[in-house]
Amino acid sequence: MMHRGPGPDEAAAMGAIGVVVFAIAMLVVLALVVFAIICWWRIFSRAGYSGALALLLLVPFGELIMLCILAFGNWPALSELARLRQLLNQPRT
Repeated sequence: MMHRGPGPDEAAAMGAIGVVVFAIAMLVVLALVVFAIICWWRIFSRAGYSGALALLLLVPFGELIMLCILAFGNWPALSELARLRQLLNQPRT
């Protein structure tokens, strides 16, 4: 007796399982992307930049651009801190 493979019902069941597994995987990936955007948003906000720069994650090579901004840019928060320190160290008249 020769084995012909799955019948139409079995093939439909396997296809349905594949769709469910794919949908779950896409939901997990979507959740991870949203979590990463929230984390980067907070990092940019704390550095003094607009949190919307986190949306660069959605652009190809966007994460590289974000890292370059943080690594080589002049952080607005640090500039403001230096200005405030300078104001505090001035003698009062």
